[in-house]
Amino acid sequence: MTDVTGDAVSSADVLHTLFRSDQGGHEQVVLCQDRASGLKAVIAIHSTALGPALGGTRFYPYASEADAVADALNLSRGMSYKNAMAGLDHGGGKAVIIGDPETVKTEELLLAYGRMVASLGGRYVTACDVGTYVADMDVVARECRWTTGRSPENGGAGDSSVLTAFGVFQGMRASAQHLWGDPTLRGRKVGVAGVGKVGHYLVEHLVADGAEVVITDVREESVRRILDKHPGSVTAVTDTDALIRVEGLDIYAPCALGGALNDETVPVLTAKIVCGAANNQLAHPGVEKDLADRAILYAPDYVVNAGGVIQVADELHGFDFDRCKAKAAKIFDTTLAIFARAKEDGIPPAAAADRIAEQRMAEARKR
Repeated sequence: MTDVTGDAVSSADVLHTLFRSDQGGHEQVVLCQDRASGLKAVIAIHSTALGPALGGTRFYPYASEADAVADALNLSRGMSYKNAMAGLDHGGGKAVIIGDPETVKTEELLLAYGRMVASLGGRYVTACDVGTYVADMDVVARECRWTTGRSPENGGAGDSSVLTAFGVFQGMRASAQHLWGDPTLRGRKVGVAGVGKVGHYLVEHLVADGAEVVITDVREESVRRILDKHPGSVTAVTDTDALIRVEGLDIYAPCALGGALNDETVPVLTAKIVCGAANNQLAHPGVEKDLADRAILYAPDYVVNAGGVIQVADELHGFDFDRCKAKAAKIFDTTLAIFARAKEDGIPPAAAADRIAEQRMAEARKR
């Protein structure tokens, strides 16, 4: 079912994106516009089989409305699988707000967005994502009680990037265990693409574990912050293209936007493991097989980056950081189980993770 909330932002291209055969299965897509504040947003609910859809709000200057819809559809589907693999009683949803958050984000716009989410009556629970922060969720929550990722002062869990990075680190440890027989990253060379909200916390874990870290980011100030804090332990390269070609790279960690693994990057990757925080790392179906053909171990993104959603989901029940961290630590075991299933079924790890998640959702629908 496709809803239109407020004045429609749809066009022929948007409707084509909504009804493409490869985007099927979404329960509800809401196109939102508030002229007074300038809000244009898309809320996509992929599944509520396991419970209310849960996923963050991305604020990004999309080239077109169709691009925004496509991103919301992809991200919300990924959240269904992520929440299923994390053992949460939540389905998958995602929202995107169209625009440059540095120039168009206002309190009025965020309040209008909160009213849009509230109009869904709890079918969708929102949180932070690229371009949105704890302070933004505090504003949204003034109009919508189905908001997580709020500040501790406002009854929330705070920055979910902390446990997102912790979970990715556990996925890396599991990958190292599977490939090299030892869960430590000591002495391993790890390339981190994107050292912003999640990436800089991941670097902290890697340095503490004794890894040699190479970083890159489009923001020079983000790179400089890491280099100044870890002189001698961290080096930087100019861009992602240089990073994936670094000689002797053991692990590549994409921690920025999606599509990092594609027909151009996979053939030149020097790393033996890919494990990062970015969502939707596989640019298209078939990339997972290309990785397997090159004997590159891929830790499925929605499995290893689930620490953040574990954190915000807990907020709905009275947040306890230690309880969340203990649950996020289980990403280590989940990742190993996926590698074992992949080997048993003779399929890439991404396909194995999908099978496990789909099984849990299917069982929930039968109840």
